[in-house]
Amino acid sequence: MTVGAAACLEALRAGLPAGDLAVGADIPARNAQDWSGLAPVPPLAVIRPRDAAGVAAALRICAAHGMPVTAQGGLTGLCGGGTPVAGGVALSLERMVGIEEIDPDAMTMTVKAGTPLQAIQAAAQEAGFMIPLDLGARGSCAIGGNISTNAGGNRVIRYGMTREMVLGLEVVLADGTTITSLNKMIKNNAGYDLKHLFIGAEGTLGVITRAVLKLAPRPASSMAAMCALGGYDDLLRLLAAARAGLGPMLSAFEVMWPEYWEAIAATPGLRMPLPQGHAIYALIEAQGTDDVADPARFNAWLEAQAEAGILADAVVAQSLGDIAGFWAVRDSVSELLHTLGPAVSFDIGLPQRRMDEFVRACIPALEAAAGARGLYYGHIGDGNMHILALVPGAAVQPKDAICAVIYGLVREFGGTVSAEHGIGTLKLEWLEHARSPQEIALMRTIRAALDPMGILNPGKVF
Repeated sequence: MTVGAAACLEALRAGLPAGDLAVGADIPARNAQDWSGLAPVPPLAVIRPRDAAGVAAALRICAAHGMPVTAQGGLTGLCGGGTPVAGGVALSLERMVGIEEIDPDAMTMTVKAGTPLQAIQAAAQEAGFMIPLDLGARGSCAIGGNISTNAGGNRVIRYGMTREMVLGLEVVLADGTTITSLNKMIKNNAGYDLKHLFIGAEGTLGVITRAVLKLAPRPASSMAAMCALGGYDDLLRLLAAARAGLGPMLSAFEVMWPEYWEAIAATPGLRMPLPQGHAIYALIEAQGTDDVADPARFNAWLEAQAEAGILADAVVAQSLGDIAGFWAVRDSVSELLHTLGPAVSFDIGLPQRRMDEFVRACIPALEAAAGARGLYYGHIGDGNMHILALVPGAAVQPKDAICAVIYGLVREFGGTVSAEHGIGTLKLEWLEHARSPQEIALMRTIRAALDPMGILNPGKVF
């Protein structure tokens, strides 16, 4: 430990309330890494403030000593954004949990940044609303981290990314300055909308401490169908028909290529609603306001697609249990990894028209470069594809070769290296595949203006 680091820890001990600082053997092992799979980096200390004032006090001390700080929420990030920096401290928001207010007139919820997404969903449900954001880590992820990575999830096609659900933020800057703008108004054009600086910034510009979220009406009806199609052109026809025919009822449009479908079918205990052998599969979900008229409308729409020759086969959910079963086919990736073994995962964005072309290019390129295969699936309704790439049976995957193939093709096809997971450290070297030098230079300028000493999550994003 350097003299400066020791002085900073001493100042933190003196300046923070008892119990807010953990050092040495008291540091929990989980604060050394997130879900990215990167090697753990034990921090010098873990700071666990109880409110924005505690965050501000900690950051003022760290800024005075040039101490690197990594903000942590639920530690469910997949790109290394929550993994501490060597020689730095972790600032955990785990104690900043709770729903402060639900305003039924404004349809807003004010929450503390460490609150798990699932708790927010439950509170919204109990109040007669819903929070549209949903993702597999809902029980562990914290809303501050969701906002800091601009999380996507399953229903972006209808409700947009997390950014669309945030009306106001409270943020503490690197020097300890607290910016409180817990706005509840959808229309507020009084100057710059500063919250957008911090949404998706991965903790590099400030630490989010509270948020005002926009709620949505709780749906009265839910419908879903699992569809098989004869080709990608039919899939695009189905997507266009869903947008036109279902309109605002369309809440999800998930797609699975046969490589994924065949692999997931081997998952023990998973019931496949359609047989293998089709060119591509789609899970369509619709949610509405009339539990009598909406299912009839959905079924009539689906029958029209069959009559038009778009569908090769389809199964309609007859219950909420069926809908959950359909989603299990799409979401059972963790179980799939138990079957397949180690794999390299990707979260990319592509123009929808070119997604199948990308897959067709990726299959031989992965085989030629690394002897690898890919499984392709994702939120294709909003241009987001996920890939699991692996050399079957290999305990250590040729990650560098696999990444070079996939990210090289992403650049060639005009896509993005990160659709919803962020950059963190895992994608640092690939950022230029999706952002121009001018864009990155502007990002650096903004970062330097808000954190001139570079203490907030250094080495992340760029």
